[in-house]
Amino acid sequence: MTSTAPQTPAEAPEEPAQRVELSIGGMTCASCAARVEKKLNRMDGVTASVNFATEKARIDFADGIAVDDLIATVEKTGYTAERKPEPPPAPEHRAQPVPERQPAAGAHPAAPSSGGPPASAGSAADRHRAELESLRRRLLVSLILSVPVVLMAMAPALQFDNWQWLSLTLAAPVVVWGALPFHRAAWTNLRHGAATMDTLVSVGTLAALGWSLWALFLGDAGMHGMRHEFSLAVSRADASSAIYLEVAAGVTTFILLGRYLEARSKRSAGAALRALLELGAKDVAVLHPDGREERMPADRLTVGTRFVVRPGEKIATDGRVVEGSSAVDASMLTGESVPVDVTAGDTVTGATVNAGGRLVVEATRVGADTQLARMATLVEEAQSGKAEVQRLADRVSGVFVPIVILIALGTLGGWLLAGGGATAAFTAAVAVLIIACPCALGLATPTALMVGTGRGAQLGILIKGPEVLESTRRVDTVVLDKTGTVTTGRMTLHEAVPADGVTEEELLRLAGAVENASEHPIARAVASGATERTGPLPAVEDFENVPGLGVRGRVGGRTVLVGREPLPGDGGDGDGALPAPLAAAMDAAGAAGRTAVTVTVDGRPAGVLTVADTIKDSSARAIAELRALGLTPVLLTGDHRAVAEAVARAVGIEEVIAGVLPQDKVAVVRRLQEEGRTVAMVGDGVNDAAALAAADLGLAMGTGTDAAIEAADLTLVRGDPRVAADAIRLARRTLRTIKGNLFWAFGYNVAALPLAAAGLLSPMIAGAAMAFSSVFVVTNSLRLRSFTSSPEAA
Repeated sequence: MTSTAPQTPAEAPEEPAQRVELSIGGMTCASCAARVEKKLNRMDGVTASVNFATEKARIDFADGIAVDDLIATVEKTGYTAERKPEPPPAPEHRAQPVPERQPAAGAHPAAPSSGGPPASAGSAADRHRAELESLRRRLLVSLILSVPVVLMAMAPALQFDNWQWLSLTLAAPVVVWGALPFHRAAWTNLRHGAATMDTLVSVGTLAALGWSLWALFLGDAGMHGMRHEFSLAVSRADASSAIYLEVAAGVTTFILLGRYLEARSKRSAGAALRALLELGAKDVAVLHPDGREERMPADRLTVGTRFVVRPGEKIATDGRVVEGSSAVDASMLTGESVPVDVTAGDTVTGATVNAGGRLVVEATRVGADTQLARMATLVEEAQSGKAEVQRLADRVSGVFVPIVILIALGTLGGWLLAGGGATAAFTAAVAVLIIACPCALGLATPTALMVGTGRGAQLGILIKGPEVLESTRRVDTVVLDKTGTVTTGRMTLHEAVPADGVTEEELLRLAGAVENASEHPIARAVASGATERTGPLPAVEDFENVPGLGVRGRVGGRTVLVGREPLPGDGGDGDGALPAPLAAAMDAAGAAGRTAVTVTVDGRPAGVLTVADTIKDSSARAIAELRALGLTPVLLTGDHRAVAEAVARAVGIEEVIAGVLPQDKVAVVRRLQEEGRTVAMVGDGVNDAAALAAADLGLAMGTGTDAAIEAADLTLVRGDPRVAADAIRLARRTLRTIKGNLFWAFGYNVAALPLAAAGLLSPMIAGAAMAFSSVFVVTNSLRLRSFTSSPEAA
C-alpha cells in the first residue's frame, strides 16, 4: 500500500455562454440537420448543435443576439423553429400561505409539477403524434395500392391485356399523394438552394413515373398485349417499351415504411425520458396550520408548505419528514430495489412512493429545483449533444446529397457512353439516387445516446453528454473520496469499554446523556448509539463545552466528562491517568483507524468509547467491479493515514493518498494525470467539486452536494459506489453501439452506391435497402434498453 502527499489547488471554471433550445420542425434527414446547423453557425457569436434524432437545436450565443433572430435564421433555411417554453420561476424559498384553487393571474398554462421537471411543450408532442399518424395513413394507402402494381410487374402470369393502365391508375396516387411529403420538402429545399434526402427520393420516383408516362403515351408500352419482365438488376429492354411504375410505387412505399418505423423507433428511444418526465405526482394533500387537509395540484406547492403522504401515494416534491415514519420506494427514480426507512428529520425525494405509514413532509424544493427536474434536464441536455465522431458523420451528411446527384449523373453518362442503352442507364441512375442514405449516418449517434442516457436515468445514472463516453473508454485510474463515497460519512458508536466497577449500560447512559446536549458529529454518534442500546437517556444539568477537550455536565448528581483525552481534576480525586485496560483500548482504536473518547465520572476514569465512520456495505464489491473493468482504485482523504489505510484494507484498495486538504485534491488529480494516467474521480462533497471538474471523468454521488453534482460528468443518483462501475459499463457500451452504428452506416453507403452504379441492383430493391438501413441503426440502438446493473447493485 502506497501513500502520497498532495500538491497545489485549481482554478475556477469559466462562466457558460447564454443558451437556448429550439424545437426544429420539417427536418427529414441528417442533411437537413447539417444545413440548419451550418446556417446558425455562420451567425457571429453563435455556436449551434442540431440533433436530427431529437429534432432540437442547442444554441450558445453572445449578448446582443435575440432568440427571434435565431428562429428567423432557421425559418429562412426552410424549416420551423419553436423555443422550448421556460418553466416559471420557483417560488421563493420560504414558507408561504397555501394558495387558493383558482390559478394566479399570468400563470403559465403548462406549469411544471413541483415533484417533476418542467413539462415539455404540448405542441411538440402533438406535432410528433400528428406526423406519425399522417405517415401511418399514407403508408397504409400506398401499401394497398402498391402491392398489386409490384405483383403484376414481377409475375408475367398476372399481366393481362392492358394491365399496364391499371398499374398506372394504382401507382399514380402513390407517387403523387403518398410521396407528397418528399416532394414538398424537395421543393422547399430547392427554393433555398439546397438538396436533401427528400430531393433524391422525389427526383427518383418522379423520374420513374415520368419515364413510364412517356413510354405509355408516346412509346410502345401502352400497346395492347404489352408484357414486362422484372429483374433484380438493370433492364436493357427497349426504352420505348420499358415502364417503371412498380419502381415508383414500390420505392415510395418502402421509404414510407422506413420513415414510419424510424419515427416509431425514435419515439421508443426517448421513452425513458418521457417516463421520467411523467413520474411526478399530479396532486397533493396540503396540511393547513389548523390541521385541515386540502387536495390541490402538486405544481401549486411552495417551499415550506407541509403536505400529507399516505401509504401507496407518491411524494409530491423534495422535502423533509416532520412527522411519521415509513419505508420509501425510490426504485422508479434511482433503480434501487430495496425501500429506504425514513422518519422525522430525514429527507425524501419527489416522485418516490410511500410504501408504509403516513408521513407529513415539508417541501424544501419545488419546480425546476427538484432532483427529478434536474435529472430530466441533465438527460435532455445529454441527448442534445454530439460526440466528436458524430461531427464527422454530420460533415459527410452535409455534402452527401450533392455528391450522390453527381454520381447519379455520372452513372447515367457512363452507361450511355459504354453503349448500355438508355433504359439501363436510366435504371442505374435512379437506383443510385434511391439507395443513398445519409439518414443512417445522422441517426447513428443520437439514437444510441437517447436510449443509453434514458436507460441510465432509469438505473439512477445520469450522463451529462456524449463527450463523456470517450472519457470512459480511456480511464485507467479511479480516485475515490473516502468520506461519503467509500464510507457512509456518518460516525457511529462502535465499542464501549467500561472500567472496573462500571457496567457498560451505566457508562453509555452517563456519557450519552452529556453528549446528547452537543451537536458535534462524535457526540451525536455516542448519543445515538447509547439510546439504541439503553433506551431513553437521563437529563443533563450544567452542560459545558470545554474547547479543544470535550464536554462536561451533571447527570443524576454526578459530574461526567467526555473528551478525546483524559480530563484531569475537576473536583475528583483522580489525576486523569487511564488504567491499563482503557489505555490499551485507546491504542487499539487508533491502530484500527477509529476515534476513541474517554469518559470520566466524578474525576475517575469510567471507560472508553470508540466511534468510526462506517464503511458502506457495498464498497468492497464496488472496488472489485472497478478492478474488473481494468481500473486502478486510489483512496483519497484528508483523514490521518492510519484511518485511511484501515478503510483501504477493508475494501481492497492498495494505493492511499492521505492527509489531503480540500483545496489540494485538484493537485493530486493533476499529478496523477502528469504521470500519464487517465483519471476518474468519485466524490460527493463541496470540497470534491474542483477535483471532479479537473479529472478526465468526474462521477458525483447523487446523495452529495449540488456543487459536486454540477462539476461532474456522471451523476450517480444513489449513494452506492457499485453504481460507479455500472455507469462506466453503460457509457462504454453506449460508445460501442455508436461506433457500430457508424460503421454499418458508412459501410452500407460505401458498398451500396457502387453496386447500384454498376447496375447490380434494381431501383425497387435499392429503395427497400435504403429504408431498412435507417431502421437497422435505430433497432441496434434500442438494444441498449436491455442493459442491467450488476445484481448486487440492483
